[in-house]
Amino acid sequence: MNVNKFIVSLFNYPKKILTLQSFLQNDVKEQNRYSIDIYGLENKSYEYDYEVEPVFFQEMPQDLIEGGNFKVHLVLEKSSTMIQLRFSIVGEVELICDRSLEPYEEQVETQGLMILKFGDQDEELTEEIAIINRNRTRINVAGYIFEFIALALPMKKIHPDLRTQDDDTEFEALVYSSESGETADADESAPAPEEKIDPRWEPLKKLKK
Repeated sequence: MNVNKFIVSLFNYPKKILTLQSFLQNDVKEQNRYSIDIYGLENKSYEYDYEVEPVFFQEMPQDLIEGGNFKVHLVLEKSSTMIQLRFSIVGEVELICDRSLEPYEEQVETQGLMILKFGDQDEELTEEIAIINRNRTRINVAGYIFEFIALALPMKKIHPDLRTQDDDTEFEALVYSSESGETADADESAPAPEEKIDPRWEPLKKLKK
C-alpha cells in the first residue's frame, strides 16, 4: 500500500508518512489493539471485528482525518505462501468543509484487500501487494484500516447543506438551458417571413408570370 503516494498526490500532505514497517508493527498503545499474532495461525480463515474511535486517528501519524467512528470486519486468510486481508469498513469521519471551513460528518462505506506474501524481507510491491519477512510473528492492520478509509474520502470535502444548494443551482441552470434550447429550436423551425417586394418592381413580377 502506498499511503505516502496517496497523501502527497491527492491531498498534498508531505508531512508524515505511514511506512510499511509501521503498518506491520506499531508500538502506539491504541494501535496495538490492531496487532495480530500470525506465528501460531494455521492455514485457514480467521475473522476479527474492531471498533474504531477518534483516538485511533489522533494517534496515527497523519493530519488528514480529525476523528471518526467505524466498525471494521476483517477476514484473514492464511496459507503457506501468503496472508490475505479483506476489510469491510462502515462508519463516519469528521472532516472540514473546503468551502465554509465548518466541521461535518462524512458517511463512509468501503472494502479493501491487502495481500502479504512471505519472503526474505519487508518490501512493498504494489498498492495491494507487499512482501513480509517469513519469520515475522505479528502484523498490525491499523495502517491498512486508515488507508482504506482515507481512499474512500471525497476529493472535494463539501458540507451536505452546501451540496443541496449546489444541486438546486445546477437544476435551475439545467432548466434554463433546456428552455433556451427549445426557444432556439422553435425559432429555427418557424417559417421565414415572406419577403416584401418594392412596389416599383411589382409590374415586372406580373410580367414574369
